[in-house]
Amino acid sequence: MKIRLYVEHPLGQEQTVPLDRDQAHYLFGVMRQSVGAQVALFNGRDGEWRAEVVEAGKRGGVLACREQTKPLQMPPDLWLLFAPIKKARTDFIVEKAAEMGAARIIPVQTEFTNSERIRQDRLQAHAVEAAEQCGGTYVPEVSELHRLDRLLADWPEGRQLLFCDEAAAGAGLALDPALRGAQAPWAILIGPEGGFSEAERAKLKALPFAHTISLGPRILRADTAAVAAMTLWQQALGDWQ
Repeated sequence: MKIRLYVEHPLGQEQTVPLDRDQAHYLFGVMRQSVGAQVALFNGRDGEWRAEVVEAGKRGGVLACREQTKPLQMPPDLWLLFAPIKKARTDFIVEKAAEMGAARIIPVQTEFTNSERIRQDRLQAHAVEAAEQCGGTYVPEVSELHRLDRLLADWPEGRQLLFCDEAAAGAGLALDPALRGAQAPWAILIGPEGGFSEAERAKLKALPFAHTISLGPRILRADTAAVAAMTLWQQALGDWQ
């Protein structure tokens, strides 16, 4: 099954799944599938199922679940917080975060964030497409834009924060070995193209749940930093171990 589709409908043995117009156009118009074709379905709750096309039309269709091919595979309890940048690079961050195992993606407004608004529905669609392509069975929620100061003020108890500070480039700061293997929920914070303000940096360093790290000797672009930070976290604390 080379085609994977995310659907909202419940999945189960012999469960029928209706397709909306866009899904039908993709499956039958773009991919040239017809009755009898095999498709992988997932909904973020019931795992992955092999489904068969039983009805095909230009404006809709129906699939029938035949067997479960994967159980639901939840990602680690990791949030990615990032300041939106240019459109294509923001899309890239969301796509890679979904592929690499973020459970939730939260765009944040910092003092130097260039964008004051986002298209949450468009970014969520990118997360869905990334999950379809990478074989995942879970789609992370992409939230609306949050102000960083308000988010930190209401920070959930017990969740640790990995603060990727561009001002620390080359300082040799690494994750405290005592935190490796910790099962607590985590979040990663990536700043905007203009960096964090001095006030934001001072506030973050004073937070008891925040841990400052460097991402190497060079200052990385925001989209590169997101991938680098998630890679480091996954190797030390996530499901890549």
